[in-house]
Amino acid sequence: MTAARQDPVVIGWTELVDLPEWGVKRLRAKVDTGARTSALHVENIEVLPRGWVRFDVVVHREKRDRHIHVKTKIRRRGRVRSSTGHQEQRIFVETTLKLGPIEKRVEVSLVDRQKMIHRMLLGRAALSGPILVDVDKRLSLRRRVRKKSTGKKARKKAARGAKAGRTARKT
Repeated sequence: MTAARQDPVVIGWTELVDLPEWGVKRLRAKVDTGARTSALHVENIEVLPRGWVRFDVVVHREKRDRHIHVKTKIRRRGRVRSSTGHQEQRIFVETTLKLGPIEKRVEVSLVDRQKMIHRMLLGRAALSGPILVDVDKRLSLRRRVRKKSTGKKARKKAARGAKAGRTARKT
């Protein structure tokens, strides 16, 4: 007997993610299949006794006052080679990541991504499982909210609808 295959979730090159354990919602993340590990922009890292760390998750690039205080256990320390090629020692922590319908445990390195547009980088380890990346899409998992258009095309369409309604009533 073969196991039923799960249909893959298609994501774009950038998505909004949640880190529910920490109360972080709709954090802008860039998908990077070239990176093995994920990275999260944090400030005020303070290593505490007995393997704990405290830091601030900066949730918005321009609104610097939007941050969430987190205290969690250090999972490990490791060397990471950045995109510029130099290696640095980083602290890794573990948390739950919610990416659309997918919720899973991921390991994240704590780093300063202040100059980057995206507050988080999702590496291959976080993307394991039934996930496909469509590089032509972005924010493909967000719920679409249909906006009412008040432009010229919308007014013409409304006028045609009203005219069709009057015609239907006459017959």
